[in-house]
Amino acid sequence: MQIPPDLFLKLFIALVIGGSIGLERELRTKGAGFRTMMLICIGATIFTDLSQILGVNISPDRIASNVVVGVGFLGAGVIFKSDDKIHGITTAATIWITAALGMGIGGGFYLASVISAAIVLVILVLFSFFDVRIDRINQMRNYKIVYPYEEYGQHKYEERLKEFHLNIKARSQSKIGNIITGTWLVQGAEKDHHAFIEYILADNAVTEFDF
Repeated sequence: MQIPPDLFLKLFIALVIGGSIGLERELRTKGAGFRTMMLICIGATIFTDLSQILGVNISPDRIASNVVVGVGFLGAGVIFKSDDKIHGITTAATIWITAALGMGIGGGFYLASVISAAIVLVILVLFSFFDVRIDRINQMRNYKIVYPYEEYGQHKYEERLKEFHLNIKARSQSKIGNIITGTWLVQGAEKDHHAFIEYILADNAVTEFDF
């Protein structure tokens, strides 16, 4: 079987696009980086090209349609939960769109794939600055405070949270002997979190503080 004349052009475009997206992920030390994104983009390109060749008289999208399923497994592998937060969703979405770009290249839609890749890079690079800004004004933290029991004072740290303009999303408290252990999931601005942390660190009554 003769090699398609445009296959090497497709592979080169896939290499550049996958490498560009992977470089951004690599610089941010994400789970799927430079080599991974290149391989995903090139793989999707080859599968799509082969699908058109092998299924030309039957179903030209038969092989290519399974790229989406395979990419789903890769994306699921980079998503994990840590410290009450879900990590890796952006990287999983990047894997998904990189495979889609590879399929576009394999299908011969060069200009559309290049423009789409440029849009993806704009979202990943420029919009990350908005994420940082939003995180500063809307940050979730989990606090654990251990302190001696005081009559009528078991809610004092919850009151301090409110004084520092921090919104309590979830709470739990327990008492063992004369020791109170309280945990709070709190939302608020970064500066308010810092002010509250400094307040607790200066409180000699607190025996344990996780933040």
